[in-house]
Amino acid sequence: MHSTSHITPHHHLPLLLFLLLGSALVGECFGETVAQREHDALTALKLSFGNPLLSANWSGSQCSTNRSTWFGIGCTDNRVTSIALQGLGLSGRIDDPLTLAPLTELALLSLRNNLISGPVLNFSFNLKLASLDLSKNSLTGPISDSLLRLDKLELLQLSDNKLNGSIPPFNQTSLKAFNVSNNNLTGEIPTTTILQSFNQSSYLGNPGLCGEPISISCQSLESANDNNAKNRLGLSSLNYLFIVADFVLFLALSWSLFALYSKTRECKAIANVRKGAGEADKNRDVEANSVQNSIQDSVQERVQNSMQISIQRRVEAAEETRKLTFMKGDGGFDLDNLLKSSAEGLGKGSFGSCYKAALDDGRVIVVKRLRDLRPLTKEEFIQNVSFLGALEHPNLMPLLGYYYSPEEKLLVYNFATKGNLFNRIHRGRGTNRIPFKWSSRLAVAVGVARAVEYLHLNAAAPTVIPHGNLRSPNVLLDEDDVAKVSDYGLILLVAPSLAAQRMAAYRTPEYDQQRKVSKMSDVWSYGCLLLELLTGRSPGPKGVELHHWVHRAVREEWTGEVLDREIATQREAVKGMFDLLKLALSCCEASPEKRPQMGEVVTAVETIKNSMEENDSTDRSSSMDESGSSNGSSRTIRYIR
Repeated sequence: MHSTSHITPHHHLPLLLFLLLGSALVGECFGETVAQREHDALTALKLSFGNPLLSANWSGSQCSTNRSTWFGIGCTDNRVTSIALQGLGLSGRIDDPLTLAPLTELALLSLRNNLISGPVLNFSFNLKLASLDLSKNSLTGPISDSLLRLDKLELLQLSDNKLNGSIPPFNQTSLKAFNVSNNNLTGEIPTTTILQSFNQSSYLGNPGLCGEPISISCQSLESANDNNAKNRLGLSSLNYLFIVADFVLFLALSWSLFALYSKTRECKAIANVRKGAGEADKNRDVEANSVQNSIQDSVQERVQNSMQISIQRRVEAAEETRKLTFMKGDGGFDLDNLLKSSAEGLGKGSFGSCYKAALDDGRVIVVKRLRDLRPLTKEEFIQNVSFLGALEHPNLMPLLGYYYSPEEKLLVYNFATKGNLFNRIHRGRGTNRIPFKWSSRLAVAVGVARAVEYLHLNAAAPTVIPHGNLRSPNVLLDEDDVAKVSDYGLILLVAPSLAAQRMAAYRTPEYDQQRKVSKMSDVWSYGCLLLELLTGRSPGPKGVELHHWVHRAVREEWTGEVLDREIATQREAVKGMFDLLKLALSCCEASPEKRPQMGEVVTAVETIKNSMEENDSTDRSSSMDESGSSNGSSRTIRYIR
């Protein structure tokens, strides 16, 4: 301990000088190799995940000045600065903790909401990292102490993993958001100013944690911690600073030497004398060569070997199962075409992630990567998917094909060019919005009703819910604004316990009260969809909130908003709107027996549509009739509201 008190800055001069010389040598061929080294790092990351669509998209050069064609990758000045791959269903284990070490300009890394396992990476060389989100994965082991070195870190999200050990003493003043909840962490929460500034929600869900701010006494741990604290305080502040400085310089030197080795070996001069390296390096510092070889053995070769093994393993697996099965014909493309297409993540649904893929022939398709499935044999999976593929209706999004392997299950659909109904109702309510007119909304209501009726008439079995997850995000709109119902029949594939958590059919009153679902659950969901179309309001988690709000509005004859303002101004159509509102409320009856059958619903909504079309024809022929209709509608609004 006392020897460290004599350390002076002069002791670091040889180390600093060598570091500067190493950096100068690196500069000779730095420009030629930095892009390749970043490319290799991302390739190693890609191989760890084994995602077929990501594998197809991440090819060629990763950066082009200030942009990247690689999904989820951001670049600035030809350097990788961000990786955003949240919610893509990525799985696998990143075995090498230094996989991302070459990405020294990386400022943002988000792998949130995936299925990634293994330890937290070593971020010692990613010193510009400002945002790190690894939450909602299956990471194990301790929180890496390398995170203590990130003095630009503003956000650290590690919640909902399986991390263990203690919390490192984070005290970076830059840290503004921090969460390690729902792990297996133990011990006392460090009393640093920064960690104590976050509320208890950042720490909950770790039974072994104690101390503030969660107000759990550490009791027996306190004495042990006190002793450790005394030992740590034995070092003077000056000695502590020198030790930290030594450690930082050592890491910097090690990294410089590693870069020097990996980069200069690609330069022509080094390549020409590689066989005679012994004589060519006579004047080279022997100790430096030893450090270089050690780093090369422990990092570079390990990464390269793991890459080669992963490539071979995945190629062998792909050759065994590389086959798409189509519902009709050959589909005009195969899995290779799909993997070579440019892919774009569309988001994460209830039971998997969706990708938009542009094929070479100009067609655009959607690939749904299924997860959380019930345990099905290959024959059972194919049987259920074949049933879904046999369903044909103008208002159903047809299943084009599927891909099956023990590890991957994909469903292939056409792409809906105008997005989904939820976005059409709720998004873009600014000055540039294209109005969602009453006639278009009514056409959607008719199309969805017809599709659900068709599903009910062709249900796989009386006990099976034909759709089960009828919601506005699952109603798509094609280029002609025709409604296409999607995600139907997935209850045949998904795990029952998860279906109960995520599907709309399990949010009905009968499930809350009696744990029962049926075809009438789809009728309830359709009623909630109509209320959303009419009011322009989101239905809420269970649809109950909007349903109760509309009931109260009708009962108390409010003069406030019931109809969406975007359609309420169409006075001549208000009668049809409130006829549809009454139908919606009947579909949302608490008792399933009081709800209409879908056949009755189709008849009612088609009657409203036909009446509207007749009124439009009459209104165009007589301005006097139009004026009278408008006045009558005004009285209806006051009465219903």
